[in-house]
Amino acid sequence: MSSVEEFRTEIRGWLAANLTGAFAGLRGRGGPGREHEAFAERLAWERHMAAEGWTCVGWPVEHGGRGATIEQQVAFHEEYALADAPARVNHIGEQLLGPTLVAFGTPEQRARFLPPIVAVEELWCQGYSEPDAGSDLANVRTRAEREGEDWVVTGQKTWTSLAHDAQWCFVVARTEAGSTRHAGLSYLLVPLDQPGVEIRPIQQLTGTSEFNEVFFDGARTSATRIVGEPGDGWKVAMATLGFERGVSTLGQQVGFRRELETLIDLARRNGAADDPLIRDRLARAWTGLETIRFNALRMLDGVAAGAPGPEASIGKIFWATWHRELGELAMSVLGAGGMTAPEVPYELDDWQRLFLFSRSDTIYAGSNEIQRNIIAERVLGLPKEIRP
Repeated sequence: MSSVEEFRTEIRGWLAANLTGAFAGLRGRGGPGREHEAFAERLAWERHMAAEGWTCVGWPVEHGGRGATIEQQVAFHEEYALADAPARVNHIGEQLLGPTLVAFGTPEQRARFLPPIVAVEELWCQGYSEPDAGSDLANVRTRAEREGEDWVVTGQKTWTSLAHDAQWCFVVARTEAGSTRHAGLSYLLVPLDQPGVEIRPIQQLTGTSEFNEVFFDGARTSATRIVGEPGDGWKVAMATLGFERGVSTLGQQVGFRRELETLIDLARRNGAADDPLIRDRLARAWTGLETIRFNALRMLDGVAAGAPGPEASIGKIFWATWHRELGELAMSVLGAGGMTAPEVPYELDDWQRLFLFSRSDTIYAGSNEIQRNIIAERVLGLPKEIRP
């Protein structure tokens, strides 16, 4: 394997040579609050990446990846973001489910599901949250019962990102009758294109619908599609969340830096930077972003050891709050003009979309409140929260 700088040069050159022609117009397309943009074209781009060997770069070579080191994976995500390449459509399969199957899947499961993820032929969504079990994942009520050679799934999931574009969902369900909290859960791989599955889009503040409600009413999946043993669902689900907070966060911060630099430029041009309070908030945003990066680099030690440490929860709180506050700062920089849409049909501009969508940053992937409980109880050893 080449050195980190050689690897960085290779991916940078490939992106420069390939984000051209039919793909040139995809720069900057997609992402949080904008997943509806050019979806078919972004899918075609990602399949082109797959054909050239640029998907799943951190996976082991024997499973279709490049076996890239942690440092090389960071370089890949940073260069991808620096090139303003389009948001990935396969990130749930590539960054969450794939590593989970490498760690916990059977040889048969890996042979069946990993190649289509590498080739971007099957897309996945995550069936965790429920109406009464959002960040409190241990409270899930979706149940799965064994009937012959199948699991039969009944229940409801919500906030299921990209379910309307996915063919499969990895579902945390309660498979042991009478069990509570972390016990009795299992991790199932469920096909979505079948009777007994209904997907309903949820309209967001931005007017778009990138996440959904998913209803399972007797949906079936083979008994062979359970990851780990029955009852292992909590352990497997937590491992998946650990993979979610991995090396890709460094690429995310490149996007944050681009947003901040653009906002600073806007404040200089429209005179908002003349206000000392605005200047102070811009300076604090810059120092906050530096802190986020240093914490992410510290977190990589845990990732390299196999699982992120407490820095993952600390980082989630910090970047989510920072990004939400950046949206609020953008509205202050824009002034009264930020409250009006430019023209019919009143499409949001980038800053308005950032302000509205970033409200969700402190909720999804574990709310700030839940992350604080994790840090308090599991890291600092403080008394657990009193539950009714």
